[in-house]
Amino acid sequence: MSSTAFAARIFIPMDDESQSQHLKAYGVAYFALTQGIEVDWMLNFRGGSFAMPSVESIERICRLRGVDFEVISDAQYAGMVSKIADPDYNGDFIKLEKPPKIAVYTPGDKQPWDDAVTLVLNYAQIPYDKVYDDELLEGKLPEYDWLHLHHEDFTGQYGKFWAGYRGASWYIDDVKKNEATAARHGFKKVSQLKLAVALKIREFVAGGGYLFAMCSATDTYDMALDAQQTDICDAVFDGDPPAPDAPQRLDFTQGFAFKDYTIFFSPYELEYATIDNTNYRGSVPPESDYFTLFTFSAKFDPVPTMLCQNHTTTIKGFMGQTTAFRKETLKTSVLVMGEYKPKNEVRYIHGEYGKGTWTFYGGHDPEDYQHLVGDPPTDLSLHPKSPGYRLILNNVLFPAAKKKPRKT
Repeated sequence: MSSTAFAARIFIPMDDESQSQHLKAYGVAYFALTQGIEVDWMLNFRGGSFAMPSVESIERICRLRGVDFEVISDAQYAGMVSKIADPDYNGDFIKLEKPPKIAVYTPGDKQPWDDAVTLVLNYAQIPYDKVYDDELLEGKLPEYDWLHLHHEDFTGQYGKFWAGYRGASWYIDDVKKNEATAARHGFKKVSQLKLAVALKIREFVAGGGYLFAMCSATDTYDMALDAQQTDICDAVFDGDPPAPDAPQRLDFTQGFAFKDYTIFFSPYELEYATIDNTNYRGSVPPESDYFTLFTFSAKFDPVPTMLCQNHTTTIKGFMGQTTAFRKETLKTSVLVMGEYKPKNEVRYIHGEYGKGTWTFYGGHDPEDYQHLVGDPPTDLSLHPKSPGYRLILNNVLFPAAKKKPRKT
């Protein structure tokens, strides 16, 4: 495929039939931004396609990465623009202007396959920095636009893996490292360290940052903020029992997404609270476990429309320590973007806080239905069209968008 005298645009289709490397296409769009090339994100047009000026370096990257593209003329592109601009067409153009600087909150010794976001960032060849407790407490977060929370336990209960793994070397090492970090920063307990980190993250969002989290980093983040005036950790985690009045001292105004939930204090209970729907959904065969994305008005609600871009509205379900969120625990301000109606659960939610936004996505790995400790890494070359992973990458590109005022 080569440019002609009449070619004006590189068009990267994102529908199911025309694109064989959906995930890597996001990396091409990100690469273009790093080269100072503005990208048009064509919302709800052929799966959320991308278009950009015809530049040889972008064509070359597409070929190297196996991303399907077309070089189209001004007239062809004008036809697409006209169709999307039609008031009766549920689509819109979003200008992507500047590559967001990305941070992943994760311990330095974690492997990329321990976390779906780092896995797909590597596959799409989108650069990111690793940050953890030291960097956040030292005030490094304002250097970044977008932050992902690795599958962390912000309550200081080490993932509640004590019952099953307290004798495992990796668990013992994790406890030692966290306790050492807490002591280094002047905290007596790991829960106090994690709360301080959670507050730094909340400041980041309030100041205009973009937060994304999956699995247990969603509910435990809110729980840490809600429990900042009490102790919810059992003695096996911090040396003393939970406060007897802890349930009464939870302040649901502090977190982003959840309210009116009940905490599970027992260290033998893997679940943290009644936020997660895992224990309530009963037996769901993997082959019938799907959730559905909401369809938003692109011209009136561009943000959720961006976050839901895909070549299908039906996404395969996948488990995690926090699989999905019970509807009754969501605050009224939460925007639901994906749900599984048969079990009254939501999988994908979004909201605003201060000048920034947060997005929570239930489950561990969109292409590993029930990921267990020690499982091998997911090979994304086997899932280059993964709609579940596309939701992650929508969030990665979201901060690059030129902001539009919400229409009323």
